[in-house]
Amino acid sequence: MKQALARSALAAVLVMASAAATAQAQPAVVYDMGGKFDKSFNQAAFDGAERWKRETGRPYREFEVTNPGQREQAKRRLAEGGANPIVAIGFSQGSTLDKVARDFPQTRFAIIDSVVNLPNVQSIVFKEHEGSFLVGMMAALASKTGKVGFVGGMDIPLIRKFQCGYEQGARFANPRVEVVANMTGTTPAAWNDPARGAELARAQFAAGADVVFAAAGGTGIGVYQAAKDAGRLAIGVDSNQNHLQPGTMLTSMVKRVDVAVYNAFKGVQPGVLSLGLKEGGVDYALDQHNARLVSADMKQKVDAAKADIIGGRIKVIDYMAANACK
Repeated sequence: MKQALARSALAAVLVMASAAATAQAQPAVVYDMGGKFDKSFNQAAFDGAERWKRETGRPYREFEVTNPGQREQAKRRLAEGGANPIVAIGFSQGSTLDKVARDFPQTRFAIIDSVVNLPNVQSIVFKEHEGSFLVGMMAALASKTGKVGFVGGMDIPLIRKFQCGYEQGARFANPRVEVVANMTGTTPAAWNDPARGAELARAQFAAGADVVFAAAGGTGIGVYQAAKDAGRLAIGVDSNQNHLQPGTMLTSMVKRVDVAVYNAFKGVQPGVLSLGLKEGGVDYALDQHNARLVSADMKQKVDAAKADIIGGRIKVIDYMAANACK
């Protein structure tokens, strides 16, 4: 009996020691191509990490991937150095995270925009099609030409998911609207090519579009500049980008990667977490920088659609689930 009690007490001490060690371990974030100051996807992750740092007073570790070969190496070295949890940003890190997480079963990991089915990994995905539906509505409602544009980054199913939601929202607001779309490229360089983004946007404006949604990471900066130069409107993505070109940015499709990283730093819960309008994971941005561009009627219509999506009365097609867009 005494031996059993001793073993139980020892086990409790070990659990408490392990929890204390985890609580004091430095979390880490591995940004993907484009850099943490891309003013979009990676920067949202950086903002979440910085919020955690401000609130806890504790440091964190970070790594900016500049070539694909660094993805596995960075996560492996962080795990070897005792970082815990380690948060990987972007779908491209899925395969390497799967390898590293298997080799470090006592370390907890999280990944944004991909699913890794391991007991020490939390996979955080978003319902981008729902937020894109709302900004598609706004684009069609604001358009004077009846033609709106979309500039995607790397041509992957995730970005097609943005495009599909955007097109559905635009046609919901105006069944006769025309949507023109282009992808920037097929390699990771497509996330950080403002010159190409500007070129594609100018071509869409020349074809009659007067509002363009950029879901292209740092490439979007070129789209927004082109919109400003042409006196047209643009829509930002991931972070609230309304402040980048006030008077030009109709809105931004906000994807709360910052909240996902902040919460992961506080504690990873293995499994899959899917965040949409209902969960506050995506939305459209309204602030002092775009308030004059969004009429009361436009806001009322978009907010009504938002409530209907949350309530299940409007079904937005997920391109990645259906592999189709209507």
